Amino acid sequence: MKLNYSMLAAGVALQTFLMTGTALAAATAEELAELGATRTCVGAVKAGNAEGTIPEWGGKWLGVPPHVNFEGTGNHPVDPYPEDKPLFVITAQNMAEHADKLSAGQKALFEQYPDSFQMPIYESRRDFRFPDSVCEATRRNAEDAKLVSEGEGVEATTGGILFPFPKTGLELLWTSSFFTYRPWTEEMVYDNAYVLNDGNINWGRVKSRNLAPHLKTGVMGETQGKSSFYLNETVLPERDRGEINTGMEFWNHTTDPRQSWRYDPGTRRVRQSPEYGFDMSFPGTGGSITVDEVRIFNGSPQRYDWNIVGKQEMYIPYNTYRVHSPDISYEDLLTPGHANPEHMRYELHRVWVLEATLKDGYRHIYGKRHMYVDEDTLFMVMGDNYDARGSLWRTSMVNYFYAYEAQTWQAGVGFYHDLQAGSYQAFNLINEQPKGYTLNVGDLSERDFGPQAARRAGL
Repeated sequence: MKLNYSMLAAGVALQTFLMTGTALAAATAEELAELGATRTCVGAVKAGNAEGTIPEWGGKWLGVPPHVNFEGTGNHPVDPYPEDKPLFVITAQNMAEHADKLSAGQKALFEQYPDSFQMPIYESRRDFRFPDSVCEATRRNAEDAKLVSEGEGVEATTGGILFPFPKTGLELLWTSSFFTYRPWTEEMVYDNAYVLNDGNINWGRVKSRNLAPHLKTGVMGETQGKSSFYLNETVLPERDRGEINTGMEFWNHTTDPRQSWRYDPGTRRVRQSPEYGFDMSFPGTGGSITVDEVRIFNGSPQRYDWNIVGKQEMYIPYNTYRVHSPDISYEDLLTPGHANPEHMRYELHRVWVLEATLKDGYRHIYGKRHMYVDEDTLFMVMGDNYDARGSLWRTSMVNYFYAYEAQTWQAGVGFYHDLQAGSYQAFNLINEQPKGYTLNVGDLSERDFGPQAARRAGL
């Protein structure tokens, strides 16, 4: 893997963090001058690459592009690039020509499925931007944000990106997992498909709602109190129908760890779920993904040491509107081994490579993890997870698209591949649902979450 930043420099930054207990994240005067000039307002390099295969950042669209007929939230996403065709296709036969721009997980999929796995490569697009309020909050954070409680908490301004110039692995982690700029309300019914190695599928369905009040467009504030809320009600499989998991997050995992409750439809009782997270199996996925693996990583970082490996150009899922189209059936999309490559879209972009190594004395089914963070959006888009022996076990990719109504990127279907079992989980599918993702409607409140809400929903 060819990297632009040395592992030595990242190690020195991590050493500084460990010695101080808080990250010295303040941007330099030179870095601040770059925001909005040679860099986007969230820290991405505006210039394209020397080869011209990554274009200069344009950011010409905020919300719905003029040529797109989008009928509003709750509808399936509409592709702003319907005429685009692949520039070329990477296959097992020509993979070696592109190896320096592929993750270990992508290479493993080519090796495991040489006759069927492919990556259609499209023109790289950098056309969307964040609202001005995000830029303002991000500049404040560049000057003042800091990690506290040995990296378990944060003190910053909400409504923007946390560290546009991350100096340590923990700073990059917080920026790309817990402190992203995503929709502030989210409601949906989505399908989960666990595709076995013989092509058979175990189905799940979840009714979900999420609330992050601090992410309402234009809102800037302090990192105090509750940060977000979630409630997931199982619809399928039938044996788990009516089970509800709900909880809330805070800004400091040490002083205020995640709180979670589960409603059991059999006993009609709500019980607290202590330490919900880490490598617990995510409900309704048959043990195929862990709780902290959703959207590549979420929750407390305490079990791992975090290191910025560097930055590189990689082919990653991007502008993935087509894979969510209601015109594509699950039967067509969910082929054995992996999703049908015809419906995927990969582009060349710069990504941060973030490494997590399990600490001595801590337990997790993954001994090492690599996460790939898109520089323009600062979302984690891919992950490689290794077992305790150091063997690549699972590789994952989340298909993001720009949600016009939210003026930011939305996490769509995630494909979580178990390379040892030859199976994969398609998580967060909406193709055959009558509605898509309902975002930023604003009709949710704290009352819609927590144990009382789970009890009301279960009656």
